[in-house]
Amino acid sequence: MLKTLLGQSAEARAEAFLVTQGLASVARNWRCRFGEIDLIMQDGATRVFVEVRLRSRSDFGGAAASVTPAKQRKLLAAARQYLSGLKSVPPCRFDVIALDAGGAPEWIRNAFDDVG
Repeated sequence: MLKTLLGQSAEARAEAFLVTQGLASVARNWRCRFGEIDLIMQDGATRVFVEVRLRSRSDFGGAAASVTPAKQRKLLAAARQYLSGLKSVPPCRFDVIALDAGGAPEWIRNAFDDVG
């Protein structure tokens, strides 16, 4: 339960941060059979799929390093599922908001690409 509350708080913090950067919120915790997309935002004409990672310790590389290739594949599959429901596919990118031990959000734009 605490982990869920911390995750929801981190997502709310990340969403608020991105809104202050000029992005518009489209969806939060969008789920499908492939997994969940934490935030879906709009940045001009670009649809942005955002993975929010929170780590209280940096023993294993911190929050940003926790977006593994396996996690990236799940996000890509979920994004493809989301996009299949749209009339036309907009330009897209995948960002990460890394939150480490109460520090300022680290926004990694184009954190990874759709490679396949």
